[in-house]
Amino acid sequence: MMRRFDFAMRRSGGRGARPRPAVLLTAALLLTGAAHAQVQEYPRPRPDLDKLVQELFAEPQSDQVPYEDLYETLLQLLQTPLNLNTASREELGSLLLLSEPQITALLEHRQLNGSLLTLYELQTIRGFDLRTIYRVAPFVTVGNTDPNAARGPLWRRIWQEDNNALFLRYERVLQQRKGYAPVTPNSSGDLPSHYLGSPDKLLVRFRTSHARDFSVGFAAEKDAGEQFAWNPNNNRYGFDYYSAHFGLFDRGRLKSVIVGDYQLQFGQGLLLSSGLQVGKGAETITTLRRSNVGVRPYASVLETAFFRGAAATVAVAPALKLTGFASLKHIDATLQSGSADSLRQFDDFASGLIITGFHRTPSELGNRHSLREIVTGGDLTFAPGSGRLNVGLTAVNTSFDKPLQRRSEPYNLYEFSGRHNLAVGAHYGYGWRNVSLFGETARSSSGGLGTVNGLIASLGTDVDASVLYRHYDRNFHTLYGNALSENTRNINENGLYLGLKVRPISRWELSAYYDQFSFPWLRYQVGGPSRGYDWLLRVAFSPTKTSQIYAQIRTRLKEYDADGVRPVPEPMPVMRRSLLLFYDTSPTPALSLRTRLQGVRYREDRGPVRTGYLLAQDVTVQPLSRLRLTGRYALFDTDDYDTRQYAYEQDVLYAFSIPALYGRGTRYYALAEYKINRRLTLWLRYATTHYRDQKTVGSGLEEIQGPKRSDVKAQLRVAL
Repeated sequence: MMRRFDFAMRRSGGRGARPRPAVLLTAALLLTGAAHAQVQEYPRPRPDLDKLVQELFAEPQSDQVPYEDLYETLLQLLQTPLNLNTASREELGSLLLLSEPQITALLEHRQLNGSLLTLYELQTIRGFDLRTIYRVAPFVTVGNTDPNAARGPLWRRIWQEDNNALFLRYERVLQQRKGYAPVTPNSSGDLPSHYLGSPDKLLVRFRTSHARDFSVGFAAEKDAGEQFAWNPNNNRYGFDYYSAHFGLFDRGRLKSVIVGDYQLQFGQGLLLSSGLQVGKGAETITTLRRSNVGVRPYASVLETAFFRGAAATVAVAPALKLTGFASLKHIDATLQSGSADSLRQFDDFASGLIITGFHRTPSELGNRHSLREIVTGGDLTFAPGSGRLNVGLTAVNTSFDKPLQRRSEPYNLYEFSGRHNLAVGAHYGYGWRNVSLFGETARSSSGGLGTVNGLIASLGTDVDASVLYRHYDRNFHTLYGNALSENTRNINENGLYLGLKVRPISRWELSAYYDQFSFPWLRYQVGGPSRGYDWLLRVAFSPTKTSQIYAQIRTRLKEYDADGVRPVPEPMPVMRRSLLLFYDTSPTPALSLRTRLQGVRYREDRGPVRTGYLLAQDVTVQPLSRLRLTGRYALFDTDDYDTRQYAYEQDVLYAFSIPALYGRGTRYYALAEYKINRRLTLWLRYATTHYRDQKTVGSGLEEIQGPKRSDVKAQLRVAL
């Protein structure tokens, strides 16, 4: 009883102070809910992943973004929530949901008052409003501050761990696509291009883990069109793709060791970046700074965004951590012979890396695992106990068994060429009061430099600002980096990003950014130096605790080569302006409604304006405690592919759906989630897109005869 009374007095401002009503409420919750436990466990709320993704991202404009990596990170946080009583500043920042002042306030609270007793205690910490608490609650917990306190034999902890899940997933497009039609030899006796496997997509994934203790997982996947084949001579063992890992954490000086598949995140991601990388989005402050989280286990199905081998982090001193890693895997690449081309430097080489992960046709199978990649390196980070400062050195050496050489095009003049690339860099981060400074600078073996440096500051209780400058030389090469950039890779770019978030009055929030960038050298489809800008403004209003309205406008201008034959390439401006109106409300706990209206105006130089629109209505109902139903009906009308519309869709757990809609038509889907019992949960999903004035859907081997494309998906979760 004395411990809980002391908690109430501490929340009220010190000894002898009069407790505030909020403090008395929190103390009452503790007295009634934690009477028999020092640290209160609570049922974490269900995450609203769809809403969270829309808050973090601007509207998507590409289907090439690895959203699977985003969901892999969320999966790890949901299965192994972050302990607020032991999390470091870097780990808290990796949530992407807390501002620097909030992180500082939480760390100061822990230092002055000890461990949190319950999640409710966040209400008494400066800067934590209800909206923030609701957002982070699914991904955090308050537990024992000593992760080694109750350890027994490892096999027993793994066997008895409640936090485990086996996922079985099946997907299929119902209509027959051209690639699956029966084929006959042509006049030369050759078969036309076709898919070798069935149209079924299969996924099996299992993971069990305990925070700061262990992680075990594996995944197996067969994409639609791939064969389920057993041929050890060709390294085919049933599924087309496998992934597995085993990791241990917090073993004295050994902070982490992972064998199998893993990811690495150091500094600002200039050399090593994996996991949740949002980039420029509607969250203009918290997502700008990358966190130095180090080694993370990997059990997802994105076939190119990981390392395969072993990695370990050791505390060589109380404030000094050393990480070493080694990776060996075979990756997809297009192999060619240059013996007949005098301009080629090598006889046999890879002209490009393939990141799709598809092995459906004979040509795709020919490129499968054709290039051996070896990556070794390490990171040395100094971070004193206060957590305000961290500085580090990173080195990454990449080797291939065959040289890389891009096509002989002017824009490829400074691209990486050869078998080896060594990149070395330094990174830093420093927090002082409500200001956070961070950055990373690196040099590749080509001599090219890359640097990214930023600042996040709280200018008042209701105003946050961010600044980030980046410079990547045209010959700067980093194969696993993913720092903030307008390009898909950190090369040939200069840029300045300015972000702002203002809460002028209660329930209102304004977010904005402006990013100006330039490309000193040529790019694909751009035959000269070019430049552009990108800005976003979002105004959000929350009339009640269960509803939100926001309007968002985004404008992006980039230069591309003008159409037609010209003696000298002439980059011309291309403007894309989009508008999004969104309304989310929950009239009752069992009913949720979401309305989305979005449109785009697209114009190349002084050409005609092209437009595209989408109107979507979502409904989620929960008629029974075990049953949850979600549906959407959408109308779209676009002039062409350039004005296509993307809209996030709810899917089975840990799957992502963002279809590209263009032309004219309707799209609807229905999703059912049923909890059969304590261990079994079933998801069923049906979606269809119906096009007007079209006789076919898709192109190439994906072409469907008819105006409709439908797909089904089923997933079973088994808690072992």
